[in-house]
Amino acid sequence: MTLSDDLSPVTVEHVELVRVRLPLARPFRTSFGTQTERDALLVHVVSTESDGWGECAAPTAPVYSDEFVEGAALVLRDHLIPASLVDRRVTADRAERAIAHLHGHRMARTALLAAVVDAQLVASETSLAAHLGATRDRVPAGVSVGIPEGGTLQLVEHVAGYLADGYVRIKAKIEPGVDVEPMRALRDTFGPGLSLQVDANGAYDADEPDHLAVLQQLDQLGLMMIEQPYGPDRIRDHARLAATLDTPVCLDESIVDTVGARDAIEAGACGIVNVKVGRVGGLREAVAIRDVCASLGVPVWCGGMLETGVGRAVNVALAALDGFDLPGDVSASDRYFARDLTEPFELVDGYVTVPRVPGIGRRPLDDMLAGADRQTVVLP
Repeated sequence: MTLSDDLSPVTVEHVELVRVRLPLARPFRTSFGTQTERDALLVHVVSTESDGWGECAAPTAPVYSDEFVEGAALVLRDHLIPASLVDRRVTADRAERAIAHLHGHRMARTALLAAVVDAQLVASETSLAAHLGATRDRVPAGVSVGIPEGGTLQLVEHVAGYLADGYVRIKAKIEPGVDVEPMRALRDTFGPGLSLQVDANGAYDADEPDHLAVLQQLDQLGLMMIEQPYGPDRIRDHARLAATLDTPVCLDESIVDTVGARDAIEAGACGIVNVKVGRVGGLREAVAIRDVCASLGVPVWCGGMLETGVGRAVNVALAALDGFDLPGDVSASDRYFARDLTEPFELVDGYVTVPRVPGIGRRPLDDMLAGADRQTVVLP
C-alpha cells in the first residue's frame, strides 16, 4: 500500500515534540513492572496547509523492548525529523523513504509518520479509515487486564466489571507464580463462554521444565490464545511449545516486520499474530504483516500500548480493516484514563466507533496540553 502519496503533500513549517503525563485510572501491572501513568511523547507537525499529530508508543523505561521515551525523543530530534524533512514539501511516503537508511526506533518513526499523514489527511479532508480502506464503522473491543495487587479475588472483581461494561474479550496478564490459579478462577466464575486469553510478555523460560508444565496446564483452560510466553528471540522454542499445545500461541514482541512474521509462521511458532503499529514501524508495515498472515491463513488482531486518544485513533482505524477479525486492545478511554488527552473513545454495546472525520480522528485538547513540555525541533 502507499501510505500517503495519493494525498497532496504538505509544506512543513516546524515540528514540535510534546511530552505530557497522564495518570492511569488504576495501576497496570505486567510481568515487567507496574505502570501508574502514561508518559506520552507526541509529534506535532505544523504545515502551511494544516497540522498533524502522532504518538510514540514507547514506555518510560526500556522494559517492553529496547525503546523508551527519552531515547525516542532524542532520535526524533537529532535524526528522524531532520532526515525526513530536508525537503519541507513532504508526504508520509517520502518521509518514510528518507529515513529508511536509519536502523530501529520503530515507535519513534511511527509517531513521526502518523503526524505527517494526519496533516495530509486533514488538508485533504479525508479520514484515516477511508484512506486505509476500512470496511467497518465500529470494531469489537477487548480489554487488557493487569495483574492486580489484590490477587485473584480482585482480578475476578475487575473482570466482572469489564464484562458488565460490555467488553467482548478479556486478556489477562500473567507471570510465573500468577498464572494457572487465577485463570482457573476466571474460568470457574464466568464459565466456558468467557472469551479469555493470557499474555506473558515473554516472562517464561523455555529452558525451565516447570514453566513448560505451567503453560501446558493453561492449555487445559479453553483459552483463545497464549500470547508471547517466551522472549522475543525464542522462535524455535515457541515452535516447540506450539507443537505440544491445543491452544494457539500468539506472538507480539517477536514480530517486528513482515519477514519476521513469515519466518515465525512458517517455523510453526505461532497460530495468531498481534499487530501493533508502533512495534512494527508504522501503518505500511502493519498492513503488510496483515497481508502476509492472511496469505498463510493466520489470524491477526490489533494490540495496544496504553496510548492516549491520539495513538488509539490510529489503532481503531487499523482494527477496522478486513483481516483484523479478532477483538483488539481498542478499549474505551476510561479504561485507562479518568480524562483522556483527546475527546474520549467510548464503548457502546461492546464496540468502539471508528472515526470518520478528516485526519486520524482525534486531536489533543488544548487544556490537556497546558502543562506539557514542548520542544521545537530545528529543521535543516
